[in-house]
Amino acid sequence: MEYSFQLVYICNVNKKESILLAALSLLTEKGVHNTPMSAIAKAAGTGMGTIYNYFPNKELLINEIYVNIKESEKSVFIDFSLEKPIKSQFENYFSSIIDFFINNPSYFKFMEQLQASPIITDESRAVGEKSVAPVLNLLVKGKEERIIKNIEIDEMLIFIGGAILSYLRWYFNQPEVKPVSLENQIRMVWDAIKE
Repeated sequence: MEYSFQLVYICNVNKKESILLAALSLLTEKGVHNTPMSAIAKAAGTGMGTIYNYFPNKELLINEIYVNIKESEKSVFIDFSLEKPIKSQFENYFSSIIDFFINNPSYFKFMEQLQASPIITDESRAVGEKSVAPVLNLLVKGKEERIIKNIEIDEMLIFIGGAILSYLRWYFNQPEVKPVSLENQIRMVWDAIKE
């Protein structure tokens, strides 16, 4: 009895995972608005009934992908420590988040499409905000120690996020990128936010 429950559970997890992977692939390739649920079901090798059992609508599916990516982003902060100098931690964060998206280009394409989309719910955005809590704490500490400019944290996050987004857009459109280009970006962003 326990074995069959485990097998059903594993099959359900795999089916849901295959739906999420197929959706991520199609949504980044064809666009959020040009990808019907039927195409996702077909790509996942499942029927419409099954896909709607997991995700009653496309918005819920999109939000789950968004939350999963944001949860994965937490890996950027594995070596994050407020005990290290503010500048070093900022440089570590910036290069790590760039590497994260370079290593996961479909995540970047997905997030780029949904950057300001009303499809992403407030609940999902709250999860996203939690994923960047360490950098938020770093900026607060930097402001308190007068290392970082006394500018509203939200404004600073918009600026830093815009720099990350712009760099990644540029990176993915270059035939070859020299390592010094990322170092230059980090230096320019740090120079802009430091006191």
